[in-house]
Amino acid sequence: VQLQAYGGGLVQAGGSLRLSCAASGKVFSINAMGWYRQAPGKQRELVADITSGGSTNYVDSVKGRFTISRDNAKNMVYLQMNSLKPDDTAVYYCHYRPYISGSYKQQGYWGQGTLVTVSS
Repeated sequence: VQLQAYGGGLVQAGGSLRLSCAASGKVFSINAMGWYRQAPGKQRELVADITSGGSTNYVDSVKGRFTISRDNAKNMVYLQMNSLKPDDTAVYYCHYRPYISGSYKQQGYWGQGTLVTVSS
C-alpha cells in the first residue's frame, strides 16, 4: 500500500488548512486511516483516525478544531484543521491499517509526511 499526503503549508495562527491522503495498491475495504504528527524534539503522536465504518478518534488537544473524514470509494482521508495554533506545527503523517482476520494490524503503512507550520 502506498500513501500520498499533501496539503501542508505555512499559515498564521487562527487559520485553516486541509490535509489529504490518497491510498493506493492493495487497500483492504475494511481499514482504519489516520493522521499522526511529529513536532521537532517530540515523539510522533496520533492526531485523529477514522475507520471505514466512520468511527473517529481524536487527541484531546485538537478536539473541536480538527475534523477527520474519508471517502471510501476513493481511498482518501482528509484532515480539516481550523483555529490552528503554533503548537500544531509539525510534520503530519498519513497512516493506514487494514482489518484482517478480526483485528486491525498494529504496524500498518505510513505516508511521506507533509509539513504544517503555524506562525504566531
